[in-house]
Amino acid sequence: MDSDALRTFVTIHRVGGFSLAAEKLHRSQPAISRRLALLEGEIGAPLFERMAGGVTLSEAGRVLLPHAERVLAALKDTSDALSSLHKGDGGVISLAVVGSLAGTELTAALKRFAKQCPKVEVLLRTAVSTEVSELVRSGEVTIGLRYYEERSPDLVGLTLKPERLVIACAPAHPLAGKKVRSLRDLKDEKWLAFPDPQERRDPSTGNVFAQFLTRDVAHIQWMPVDSLTAQKRLVEAGFGIALLPESSIAEERKAKALAVISVGDLTAANPVTLITRRDGYLSAASQTLAQILKTVF
Repeated sequence: MDSDALRTFVTIHRVGGFSLAAEKLHRSQPAISRRLALLEGEIGAPLFERMAGGVTLSEAGRVLLPHAERVLAALKDTSDALSSLHKGDGGVISLAVVGSLAGTELTAALKRFAKQCPKVEVLLRTAVSTEVSELVRSGEVTIGLRYYEERSPDLVGLTLKPERLVIACAPAHPLAGKKVRSLRDLKDEKWLAFPDPQERRDPSTGNVFAQFLTRDVAHIQWMPVDSLTAQKRLVEAGFGIALLPESSIAEERKAKALAVISVGDLTAANPVTLITRRDGYLSAASQTLAQILKTVF
């Protein structure tokens, strides 16, 4: 059982199929299938169940997955440590953040880091919170910023300053710049919110719905929009209102493209957590970036 076989197995799982895994690994699909077949022969059990539209892990696959991820992460740690040794103060750091955290505060943090470590390249990826955790756990990225607490024993989480949420609206909205007494006063508005698929739900998705439920409002009119940028553009155009991170609309408010509705009984925030892999290798530059992120967020 070698690392190439484990990498093939994990990639098939992450992308959800053989053809996509072949594209990601730059190999032919028959080569991917043969490599998996050899691994399954070595284990003595199928690792996937074929189904319409893709594959899902078998019982043996579910057992193997966390161990395979740890092996690949450990190998990446070794490679990173040796790379840091040879490159001195240079190298590459990979960072994954929830898309709505990639705003002005992240820009400020990256500028500070670039001044302190000018020879280090930062690779930035955006994902939902669950995916950020998966990327850190698997060793694909070194540091992650996600919403809410991470309880996986494979990860170490540090709670940062909560991100305040505000209700954004178009400047032409009748309530723009005004204050209402209760969130219930907005129950008949059309809301924009992130989609709510159960299997890949981001913890922040249900925030607006939870706020209404605590006020005995079970249903609101809402449109699912899976991009923060798209939500802001739709709000600007007057297609609805949205509960958004305050920092993410700072530029739009300054340009008077978005406005805010104040609500007397609403205090909402998303907890932000910085995560790294437990016992994972952190270069001096990675530790510097983590410290900067802690002070900025």
